[in-house]
Amino acid sequence: MTLRQGRSAMTGCRFSLIAGLALLGGLSALASPQASSPPDWEAILTSMGLVDVQSIQRDIGVDLKYSTADNFLGRDVYGSLEKCFLRNEAARKLAAAQDKLTHLKPGWRLLVFDGARPRRIQALMWEIVRGTPQQRYVANPATGSNHNFGVAVDLTIVDAEGQELDMGTAFDFFGDLAQPRYEEDFLKQGKLTEGQVENRRLLRKIMIDAGFLSISTEWWHFDAFSRDEIRRRFAIIE
Repeated sequence: MTLRQGRSAMTGCRFSLIAGLALLGGLSALASPQASSPPDWEAILTSMGLVDVQSIQRDIGVDLKYSTADNFLGRDVYGSLEKCFLRNEAARKLAAAQDKLTHLKPGWRLLVFDGARPRRIQALMWEIVRGTPQQRYVANPATGSNHNFGVAVDLTIVDAEGQELDMGTAFDFFGDLAQPRYEEDFLKQGKLTEGQVENRRLLRKIMIDAGFLSISTEWWHFDAFSRDEIRRRFAIIE
């Protein structure tokens, strides 16, 4: 997702392609499960100033899906990373969202599926899906996902009994039914119920009120800042 160098207009494209492939290869090697000493992600992320969201707001639940095999990849790619880390500002916004949820629905909690994701892990995910229909759902590590900057979060809501609210689809369901931009149409067609749409609206309300931005393609994904601000203010997490 980065790199552009070259000696001339014609050779520049060739050089960029070669350099890009070299970067991806190097990142994949770093993320390889065969590495003799797996990264201590908690120590690495803490040293970079990121914070464990539960250290700020203990009511937030965490179930990192990519630290299990319960994801669309079908494997654990996070290794030792089992806590949700975010940049401090993003973590405090998430804590504020939990406070807003508690005010509206006492006993209900946010449940986080994904937070900060180092680019080495992004490269591993890219290698798994490259050349498959799933490739479209994983950001190229050369430019990075907003998760790679530590300011994006994927999440849902659980009720006072610990049950996830029905959002109409599971997390990481890659189809139109998961996309907020089509909700009203699907509601009219009976493909989503009023309750499912109301649950999504509740999630969006508390997150947006806390300062997050929603996206039109995934009901579970929120960014703490705009894409331009993210890339201007924050370094990618390697």
